Amino acid sequence: MLKRLRATVTAVAATLLLTAGAMAATSASAAPSGATASLQEVTNFGNNPGNLRMYEYVPSNVKPNPAILVAVHYCTGTGPGFFSGSEFHSLADQYGFIVIYPDANVSGQCFDVSSPQALKHDGGSDPTSIASMVTYVEQHNQADASRVFVAGASSGAMMTDVLLGDYPDIFKAGSAFMGVPFACFATTDGSGWNSQCSSGQITHTAQEWGDMVRNAYPGYSGARPRVQLWHGTSDTTLNYHNFGEEIKQWTNVLGVSQTPVSTQTSGNTTRTRYGADSTQAPVEAYSISGVGHSLPLSGQAAQAIAFFGLNG
Repeated sequence: MLKRLRATVTAVAATLLLTAGAMAATSASAAPSGATASLQEVTNFGNNPGNLRMYEYVPSNVKPNPAILVAVHYCTGTGPGFFSGSEFHSLADQYGFIVIYPDANVSGQCFDVSSPQALKHDGGSDPTSIASMVTYVEQHNQADASRVFVAGASSGAMMTDVLLGDYPDIFKAGSAFMGVPFACFATTDGSGWNSQCSSGQITHTAQEWGDMVRNAYPGYSGARPRVQLWHGTSDTTLNYHNFGEEIKQWTNVLGVSQTPVSTQTSGNTTRTRYGADSTQAPVEAYSISGVGHSLPLSGQAAQAIAFFGLNG
């Protein structure tokens, strides 16, 4: 069953990768002062139960006490591939924040968003490894712990939802391109694949979805991260039904109405906002008519950066 996702996303990956040449950046040495920055692999970054690899991009014009963006790749992808095939590093060049690119480092290159360990605060597996990467950058780059964000595509979008649920104390906002609700992909058989969720057959009330998030970190009473959601109506890999379920979940978690305060359509894209009609609304959702499993498209990463407030 995982093969089905990998085969589909392999085709999608071709449209996401803008240039293979940037892959060479992974082996580059640290850029000297004033030189163009390059992607660097970081080893021994801390507790790593998911056995992930970590890549870091520090732009040459990085700001003092910079913000952090975690950019999470899709199945069959890699950290370096998502670096070269998405627009986040060029936005980092423009606005001076640091980007972390986790790498799944397993056959198929999918992240664990299914196991009981992955769906619990400090439970182990991939989310705990990514949290360690954030701590490393905060300590070694004097980054601002109050401005940590996450964005991802497909498997990375599912991980975005998981990280927001597991670590609301770390992440201030997230942007999920083609994801599913937190815990929708949960399994107990070790398969890592939930065909009911992927095909859009799982439906819960907003309260039930919200409780799944709250149960990931019992006793947590702090602020919850804002959420931006993206999905194409013709997605056959992760069914569009999941988009509506995500909206139900996160509006409940953030304590805002499921009725949008604003709806705006431009071309094939409809944007709805929940809780406030502002660029940093509690929940913002983009439905793209006629588009399949091929997000983010050009320019959409910049909208995520605006949602995070990193474009100032």
